[in-house]
Amino acid sequence: MKYSQGEVGRIFVVKIEHGDDLLKELEHLAGLENIGAGVFYVIGAIKEASMVTGPRECTCPPVPVWYKFSDCREILGIGTLFCENAKPIIHLHGVAGREGKTVMGCIRGENEVYLVAEVILIELKNARAFRELDKELGVKVLNILAKEEN
Repeated sequence: MKYSQGEVGRIFVVKIEHGDDLLKELEHLAGLENIGAGVFYVIGAIKEASMVTGPRECTCPPVPVWYKFSDCREILGIGTLFCENAKPIIHLHGVAGREGKTVMGCIRGENEVYLVAEVILIELKNARAFRELDKELGVKVLNILAKEEN
């Protein structure tokens, strides 16, 4: 285990509007407001999206299992925002449901908000954390700087 201690910075209340790309809008906000790290919660609806719902097998690197939908679903999610080479990267896991059927996974790629998505974004200050490719695992992961690396 590796960890760092940070502080809560600013808190943003965000309305992502009908037709917007949820992930791109959050990355854009992070760039505009110079947010280097954060955690966020999202509720609302998505018209269409792609999700990774797990690995095909438990191997490294993983081969993702993709699930796509385009039938307007309610969503609930939690995500993190950390930078990779000074670029904000969103990592959002959530559930998307319609008519009693729910799928859970990592929302990736292009997506389109249906009506509205409400986001509460909490900035993390001095977290000493960033995203980086882990060559052994074959995926981008959170990396923590040791205290002496500050």
